[in-house]
Amino acid sequence: MRIFVTGGTGYVGQVITRHLLANGHEVTLFIRPHGVRIPGPALHQAQVVEGDLFDIHSLTRAMKRHDAVVHLVGIIREQPRRGITMSRVHEEGTFAVLQAAAQASVPRLLHMSALGARPNAVSSYHKSKWKAEEFVRRSGLAYTIFRPSVVFGPGGPGPNFVAQLTDLVRKAPIVPVIGSGDTPLQPVSVETVAEAFCSALTKESAVGQTYELGGPAVVTYAEMLRMIAAACRKPFRPVHIPLPCMRLLALAFQRLPQFPITVDQLQMLAEGNVCSDAARAYADLQLRPIPFTVADST
Repeated sequence: MRIFVTGGTGYVGQVITRHLLANGHEVTLFIRPHGVRIPGPALHQAQVVEGDLFDIHSLTRAMKRHDAVVHLVGIIREQPRRGITMSRVHEEGTFAVLQAAAQASVPRLLHMSALGARPNAVSSYHKSKWKAEEFVRRSGLAYTIFRPSVVFGPGGPGPNFVAQLTDLVRKAPIVPVIGSGDTPLQPVSVETVAEAFCSALTKESAVGQTYELGGPAVVTYAEMLRMIAAACRKPFRPVHIPLPCMRLLALAFQRLPQFPITVDQLQMLAEGNVCSDAARAYADLQLRPIPFTVADST
C-alpha cells in the first residue's frame, strides 16, 4: 500500500514509519518546509514531501494516488505567540487532512488521538483531541482511531514523558513527586503502538473502531519514578510537592520553555491515564504485550 504520513518525524512517528516500511508499504512523509529530516538508513526509503498542514490544496496534491493516510501530528505544549495552539494543530489540522483526503479520494485513515480524549475533558489537550476525533468520525472515511496511554521506548526526537522523567531523576539530587504520587498510569511501548497502526491498515474489522492502547500493567507515578531511579542506580529520595503549589508555579512559569510542566499537563497527570479496555486492541490486532522498562526509554 502507498501510505501518506503526517507527523512522521516525531517521537512515535519515526517508529511507525519504520514499521510501515518493514511491512513492505511505500511511505510518503509530509513535513513542514525546512522541517526535521528523519535520520537513519532504515527510514531513507520513505519519500519526503514538504508542505503546509493547514493548506488543503497542497495536502490534496501530495495525497493523490495514496491508499491510506496515517495522521500523527500533535503537540503537548502550546506556543500561542507562534500560533501553535491545541485547537489549531489538533482540530484545524485534522480537519484540513480530512478534507484533503476526501478530495484526493484516499479511502482509509488511521488517526492518532490520546487516552483521556472525551466530550467532558478538562484539559485543553484532551478537549482538542476529542474534537478532532469527532471530525474523523463524521468524515465519511474508513477510519480507525487510536488512544495511547503514556508511551515509552527509544523512539525518535520529540516529547517522551518517560525519558524526561529519567533525565530529571539522573540530574536532580532529590526526586520531586507532584502530589501523592498515587496517580495510576498504563505505559505502552512505542513498538506496540506502531504494531497497532500497521495491523489495522490491513484489517477490515478495524474500520470504524476506536482502540485504547495501554501496556500490560498499571503503575503509579511514584512507582514509575522509583523504577527509573533503580535503573539509573540512584537512591530514590522523593520530595512531594502539593498539587496546588505546583499549579501556581506552572501558572507563573509555563510560558518559559525551560519550565518542565504546564497547567494543562498537571491536570492530565492528576487525572491518571488508564485504559478502560486495553485487551480489545491486543485481541483484534494481535499485539504483543511489552512490559514497561526504563532502559529503552532513554
